[in-house]
Amino acid sequence: MDADNQEEKTIGRNIKSYVLRAGRMTNAQERDYNELSPVWCIPYEEKKINLVDIFGNTNPVVIEIGFGMGHATVKLAEQNPEINYLGIEVHTPGVGKVLGEIKKLSLKNLYIIQHDAVEVLENMIGDSCVNGFHIFFPDPWPKKKHHKRRLVKRPLTDLLCRKLSSDGYVYFVTDWREYAEFALEELTQTEGLKNKFEGFAPKQEWRPETKFERKGLSAERQITELYFIKNA
Repeated sequence: MDADNQEEKTIGRNIKSYVLRAGRMTNAQERDYNELSPVWCIPYEEKKINLVDIFGNTNPVVIEIGFGMGHATVKLAEQNPEINYLGIEVHTPGVGKVLGEIKKLSLKNLYIIQHDAVEVLENMIGDSCVNGFHIFFPDPWPKKKHHKRRLVKRPLTDLLCRKLSSDGYVYFVTDWREYAEFALEELTQTEGLKNKFEGFAPKQEWRPETKFERKGLSAERQITELYFIKNA
């Protein structure tokens, strides 16, 4: 059996949209992770959390799935103190980096859950309480046999819709055109979501540029955006 077939067999039913890699942490990231995760990381558990209690207010809540090293996440939180941000990420170096930025900038509107996003949404986030989802440059899983690993596909898009409040949005950005076309079809077929634009969305100028975006542009790949809203 070749390696690809072995991978397909071992994936089983619990298919993940990511691969956990043992990324190296800097001394600062490790220090910040150990010191600050008890304060700004919400432990995963299979019960719903109260976002009003966590943030201490009733401001809109935006969830970013897979924030990487968190540049855009931190920038948006800094620029929009009237919005609460919840970042979901599995990779520890990125979590450590964002924790350090939270302390450095004295942010009060950004918390982290370090766990699989699907399980977090299913078990910790109540229905109709999220004002927006940000999914910036997720792994495109370009091989056709790996498309089932892609994050933006049904039934996850149905789950996102269920968690959104009325007029909430899903904002997806990729530098992989085929993934954008795939996601456009999946989101279009998701009951309760409506494309705000005709086809792909124009660049949302308020979104900070990410490291993955710069890499995509350097490789001369087109940046494509999708912006869907929940029907009232």
